[in-house]
Amino acid sequence: MIPEPLVPELAIGGLVHHEADIDALDTFRFPDEVALLADAGRVFGGALLLQTCNRVELMVSGTADGLGKFFRKTGRNRFEVREGPDAIRHLLEVACGIDSMIVGEDQILGQLRGALAASRDAGALTPILDESVNAAIHLGVSARTRTDISRGAVSIGSAAVQLAQDQLGTLEGRHILVIGSGEMGMLVTQALAARDLTALYVANRTHDRAVELARQIGGKAVRLEELRRYLVLSDVVISCTSAPHPILRVTELREVMRARCWPLEGTPRPLILIDIAQPRDVEEGVERIAGVHLCTIDSLREISEQNMKSRLSEAGRVQGMIDRELGRCVRLLNRKAVDSRLGTLHAWGERIRERERDRALKRLAPVDERTREVVDDLSRVLANRLLADATAVIRREAEAGRPESADALVRAITGSSAPASVPQVRNGPQITGDKRCTPKDA
Repeated sequence: MIPEPLVPELAIGGLVHHEADIDALDTFRFPDEVALLADAGRVFGGALLLQTCNRVELMVSGTADGLGKFFRKTGRNRFEVREGPDAIRHLLEVACGIDSMIVGEDQILGQLRGALAASRDAGALTPILDESVNAAIHLGVSARTRTDISRGAVSIGSAAVQLAQDQLGTLEGRHILVIGSGEMGMLVTQALAARDLTALYVANRTHDRAVELARQIGGKAVRLEELRRYLVLSDVVISCTSAPHPILRVTELREVMRARCWPLEGTPRPLILIDIAQPRDVEEGVERIAGVHLCTIDSLREISEQNMKSRLSEAGRVQGMIDRELGRCVRLLNRKAVDSRLGTLHAWGERIRERERDRALKRLAPVDERTREVVDDLSRVLANRLLADATAVIRREAEAGRPESADALVRAITGSSAPASVPQVRNGPQITGDKRCTPKDA
């Protein structure tokens, strides 16, 4: 069912794994997320950036056309943009794991929460964006609880471990080095901890974090200055740092492979590098070194396709949940967007109430405090009751995607010729009255 139009302006755009390969994603990525949010916040009033290993998407309080122009000004010309209900549907699909490379993975929920917090910290989070993302997260949790979309699902981290096992046949007795102890590094090491390894090494720029993670999974923490030694010892290296530049370079790995040569044959022991970092940790050209086998996020696509086939029926059930939630979400956002119109109406009513209350008190003068309170309460109740039906009708018009009708009702009641709506502000709905309007019964 096609939902009603979305009243507040909302658009999502960028690149994701099924539209672009790893090189295109690298090119599109925003290296300074704080600066990007500040810039987009100034342009659109509100912005949220979801930047993961296989997607870069910006959600703004604006139109698809405006977002496209913003991307082009940053030098990005290849992207896909959605707006209105299509943007909300896409957000719900992302949160439910339908749009993930590994179907049903739940890491995206934490990433959405992180994006929400980053937008809030940057002062770029509007009530509409906040409501949209929280609704998506809520549905994502519900989809994983009520369906089997995550049954046997793997994250990118555990998919990397599966890829290593596919390359070697078995991980039993192997030495594995994990570089990076952030969220992805934690997922990788947790998946590896369940395997019968001979050794699991953890390296990180901040050694204390490597020590803590190694302690949790029973591994050994490695200092970065010792990295060469453990590259020589390891069968598999899984790299997932957040470094802005490669940390495994061609010249260094050539030396490592010379140190891995079999004594009698003169050929190096094979080394499997799995680079799941964004931007990439492994320098281009490493795959041409004899004995090195490089796998990237693109190598996980086959696992993703197998994963999707095993969950087609569950994906259909989740899509049904998304269809139902989409209409509810659009109505909720439309309802939130009407707050400014209702603010105009209730500010008009409050001015009349206060004026008539003061007139009545003057006629009753002198009055004690108790009488003043009773008259004030009576006038407030009457004003609210008189505006209750109008408020309900205006909300229904807005929820149905008819803001012009909602505006017309407010103007008809208040006698104002000015539009009832006001721009969305960052800290909540703005309640204002048109200071130029004169109540009909003045």
